Amino acid sequence: MRVAVVIPALNEEQSLPTVLAALRGGPRVVVADNGSTDGTSEVARRAGVEVVSAPQRGYGSAVLAGIAHLAGAPPDVMIVADADDADPIHEWPRLVAPIARGEADLVLSDRTKLAEPGALTPVQRFGNGLATRLIAAVTGHRYADMGPFRAIRWSSLLRLGMEDRTWGWNVEMQLKALRAGLRVQELPMTYRKRTKGASKVSGSIRGASRAGVRILWAVQHYARSPLGPEAP
Repeated sequence: MRVAVVIPALNEEQSLPTVLAALRGGPRVVVADNGSTDGTSEVARRAGVEVVSAPQRGYGSAVLAGIAHLAGAPPDVMIVADADDADPIHEWPRLVAPIARGEADLVLSDRTKLAEPGALTPVQRFGNGLATRLIAAVTGHRYADMGPFRAIRWSSLLRLGMEDRTWGWNVEMQLKALRAGLRVQELPMTYRKRTKGASKVSGSIRGASRAGVRILWAVQHYARSPLGPEAP
């Protein structure tokens, strides 16, 4: 299968080289630079991967820029992975395998069982719990996690009509996936403490507060918003 990885990145020049090294010789890689003021783009270009500019700040904005870049020659499966080297990105074939076998349309990493001690901060655990409980209240399905490391069939992605440009992106995808009837699997995967740079959300009270508000808004909004044009 043709696989592409979209990596949204904001000021990740320290951790990005390790992430890209783990993908060398594997899938197509697109780094979506979300307005970095450091050498993030230069690091990506030196590694020989594709770089797209996403100057409008926001996690979803960066991923959408990556999707638009891929649309001209779309893959069969798209992976989204963070640039902070916390996820085991070298295990990307595990995420793709259930899709390749025809068993799933969306495969999500579940960090809750195998994360190393302290890797998931109290802020992250609170946000994950809030989001998964709210989605369950709306759909009846309780996710284990809101892990950013995920793979989705390209045709399924189009059915969702993704639009969120902020930290509500993962909430939108997981909520709309259930509404669209996608086959979803969660795979327990390891998760490391971030060793370089600072998290844009859990690294500050302000960032965490903004993300929490966005989670609340996203569940309320995407529980009713239209799906993509290819949805049944």
